[in-house]
Amino acid sequence: MPPVRQGFSDELEQLRLQVEVMGVRVDQNLELMRTFLEHGDLAVAARAVAADDDIDAMNVSLIERCHELLVREAPVASDLRFIVSVMRVLGELERIGDLALRVVKVGPGLEVVRSYPEVYDVLQTMADTSIDQYRRALAAWSGQDLAAAVALARSGQVLDVANDALVRRLLHLNGPDAVAAAVHSLVIGKALDRIADHAVIIGSRLRYLITGDPGHLAAEIR
Repeated sequence: MPPVRQGFSDELEQLRLQVEVMGVRVDQNLELMRTFLEHGDLAVAARAVAADDDIDAMNVSLIERCHELLVREAPVASDLRFIVSVMRVLGELERIGDLALRVVKVGPGLEVVRSYPEVYDVLQTMADTSIDQYRRALAAWSGQDLAAAVALARSGQVLDVANDALVRRLLHLNGPDAVAAAVHSLVIGKALDRIADHAVIIGSRLRYLITGDPGHLAAEIR
C-alpha cells in the first residue's frame, strides 16, 4: 500500500477508535443515570450533567475531524461510507447522552416516582434493558461485528411490553402525588425507550457500513 494511502487508512482507524472512546464516555453516563435512578442521589445527577459537557465537546471535535477528512481526502466508495457512517453514529451517541441527562434532570421529582413502587420497578427494568441494548451496540461497533449489528438492527422495539406495563400502572395511580409521579415517570420512560431505539439505529448503520447495501438505510428511520 502506498505511504499516502496507508496514512489515510491509519487516520480512519484512529477515527473509529475515537468514536469508541466517545461511546465509552456515554456508557459511563448511562451508568450514572442508572445509579441516580437507584438511589436518587442528586450529586450523581450533577456528575452526569458535568460529564455531558465533555461528551458534547468530543462530538464537535470528531465531527470537525470528519469534515476535514472529507475536504482533504475527497474519499470515495467504502472510505466515504465509513466517514459518513461515523458522523451518523456520533449523532446517535450524542442523542443517547442527552437522553440520559433528561432522566437525571428529573432531580428531586424522582422521590415522588419512588413512592409508587409498582411504577418505579418498571422504570428500573426499562433502564437495565436500554443500557443493555446500548452496550450491545457499543460492542458491535468496537468489533465491527456484522452478526451483532444484524441482530441489533432486527431486535425491534425491545421496550414495547415494558412501555405498555408502565402506561397501565400510571392509569391506576391515585393520591395527592399521582399527577406529578405520572409526569415524571413518562419523561423517564420515554427517554429510556429512545435510548434503546438509538442503539438499534447504531446497529443498522453499522450493518450498512459493513455490507454497503443501501437497502439497510431505511431501518435507521425511527
